[in-house]
Amino acid sequence: MARILIIEDSATESLALSRMLKDQGYEVSTASNGEEGIRKARDSKPDLILMDVLMPGVNGFQATRRLTRDPETASIPVIMVTSKNQETDRIWGLRQGARDYVIKPPDRAELLAKIDSILDQR
Repeated sequence: MARILIIEDSATESLALSRMLKDQGYEVSTASNGEEGIRKARDSKPDLILMDVLMPGVNGFQATRRLTRDPETASIPVIMVTSKNQETDRIWGLRQGARDYVIKPPDRAELLAKIDSILDQR
C-alpha cells in the first residue's frame, strides 16, 4: 500500500489524520515541523505528503516549495491540509507546487478521494 508522510505540528491533528489513513490501509509516517518533514521526505521517499501550513520555523508553504523544487523529492505530490481558508492562500499553496489544497477539518471522504486520485495518477 502507498506510504504517506504527514507534516503537521499539532499532535491531535496528526493523530486524527494518521488513524484515518491507517484505517484505509496506508502506511503512515509523521513529522512535527517543516524541516523534519523535508528530511523525512528525502530519506523515505513517500508516495504522497499531507502538509500543514502554519508551523514554527519552516512553514508549509516554504517546505512545499523546497520539496517540489528539489529534484530528489519533486515527484512526491503534496496536498496542503490547513486552516488557512482564504482563496489567496489556496492559490499561493498551489503556486508553491502543491497538487491540491484542503481546509481543516478535512471531510474524510473528500480527502481520501483526493489522495486516491493523485496516487492513481502516479
